[in-house]
Amino acid sequence: MKNQFKLLCLVFLLITSFSCDNDDGTAPNTNGCAFAGLTIVDSGGTILGIFAEANLQTDYFPNNDGPGAPAVEVFETTNPGDNFIVTRALTVGAVDTNPEIRINNVDYTGTVTCQLAGSAVGEELRFDIIINGLGEAELCVIIDNVSP
Repeated sequence: MKNQFKLLCLVFLLITSFSCDNDDGTAPNTNGCAFAGLTIVDSGGTILGIFAEANLQTDYFPNNDGPGAPAVEVFETTNPGDNFIVTRALTVGAVDTNPEIRINNVDYTGTVTCQLAGSAVGEELRFDIIINGLGEAELCVIIDNVSP
């Protein structure tokens, strides 16, 4: 119990200190993510979920919806059907109002805004996500696979 409390405190400290706040151009992580992964926070600032990038698989599909119409799927490797996000907002400033979002096996609607775009293995992607009925999420991942 004591070790779990220490771990919870450490995770809370890391999230509050190094959250991936991409909403404004003066954020310290404008040129890179301070926390790599998915962080979900409700409107009151309560952390609803955190998924480290090491536990996420990011697949980039350059021709998902036809030639030159890319999409990205990010899913939790231990629960791929329970936790995933698919978006087509893949240029900086692009907005996807119809992403596929499933968190803890519950489907949500929302809006994804691209903050940083990459398209090759090893490049970074960064998104701000409003999840209706849940809160705001920030997703900072590295592309693991590109599938034509």
